Amino acid sequence: MHRRLLIALALLVLAGVACAAPTPTPTPIRHVFVIVLENQGFEASFAPNSPASYLARQLPRDGVLLTEYYGTGHYSLDNYLAMVSGQAATPETRDDCERFADFRSTGTTPDGQAIGRGCVYPASVRTLADELEAVGLRWRGYFEDMGNDPAREARACGHPPLDAPDPTQSAAPPSARLPHGDAYAVRHNPFVYFHSLIDSPACARNVVSLAALPQDLEHASATPNFVFIAPNLCHDGHDAPCATGEPGGLTSADRFLRHWIPRIRASPAYRDGGLIVVTFDEGDAEERGEPDGTRVTHYAGRHCCGQLPGPNLGPFPQRVRDGETVVEFADFGGERIGAVLLSPFLPGGVVARTPFNHYSLLHTLEDLFAVGGHLGYAGQPGQRGFFEDGSDVPRPQVRRR
Repeated sequence: MHRRLLIALALLVLAGVACAAPTPTPTPIRHVFVIVLENQGFEASFAPNSPASYLARQLPRDGVLLTEYYGTGHYSLDNYLAMVSGQAATPETRDDCERFADFRSTGTTPDGQAIGRGCVYPASVRTLADELEAVGLRWRGYFEDMGNDPAREARACGHPPLDAPDPTQSAAPPSARLPHGDAYAVRHNPFVYFHSLIDSPACARNVVSLAALPQDLEHASATPNFVFIAPNLCHDGHDAPCATGEPGGLTSADRFLRHWIPRIRASPAYRDGGLIVVTFDEGDAEERGEPDGTRVTHYAGRHCCGQLPGPNLGPFPQRVRDGETVVEFADFGGERIGAVLLSPFLPGGVVARTPFNHYSLLHTLEDLFAVGGHLGYAGQPGQRGFFEDGSDVPRPQVRRR
């Protein structure tokens, strides 16, 4: 009997080891800076003749180019939400939530997807920010132009009132009242779509204007562990031309990177334990005309990594009328967009071809910060982080100077 008990206990221990989640390999990364640009496919942004020469040529020489990185949907907001929560799109988030509507939940799938309609998720839906706070780490989102026009949005945690229209869907041009205009877009700020954050003092403390970043970069102790940076509608490449008269598109996005990336790389936090991720929210669309004169915007919806559409969108393909244009969604993905990784602990000039998407980014961040799990589709079976076994991205390591 005694021997049988010992054998049973040993089998239980072995079973527990087999079922345990793999422990992420420790890395020297302690601060991650994510910069999100807008609406360009890999073939345009990283092309040899790209107008974004700093992005397309200099940054890949300095770091690791992910050639098979994909957006998770169209238009914008659903991609940003995927990056910080692992949630797939609803019809409203796919449509960029022109009304800041509460999410009306009817349940949750076994893989952590909220079922329902709307935009602002209930407090039960957690984010990377919630995970970081739970393990004592700091985060901040920095948003260019947020608060320029206090009549549109506050300077911290800027969002419309619940169930009100979003006035930031387009940029406000410069005027006597607004010398610099206001090109902040709420839909490019994923943190304000979760009650777990907007109902907490953490939102006003951590969702701030980009103007706060230089001071936070002065000392490693003042720099959050997770830094999310969203340029305004001009400098992220969304508008072209811009309300300010700037060219917009990839030209203005490249100027933004030329200004900010050297400042981040010169900071103590980056030098001591930094990783920069530069990517886009989604790829671009194809435009065509039909014989009856209808203008069609076509999204191929290419995706990778076993991505699922989620429970809220219905079957594909889909055709949706948007004013005088018909929008076609052939599939639910967000196209191939690419990404660049920069770190003192990564070699330069590396081209990685392992497929990743925005859920992979969240999975990677959760592993780097050892939060103890993965949210939503970041935890989908087969989902892989950038530095896991099976990836051709080099693992960050301290290198001899």
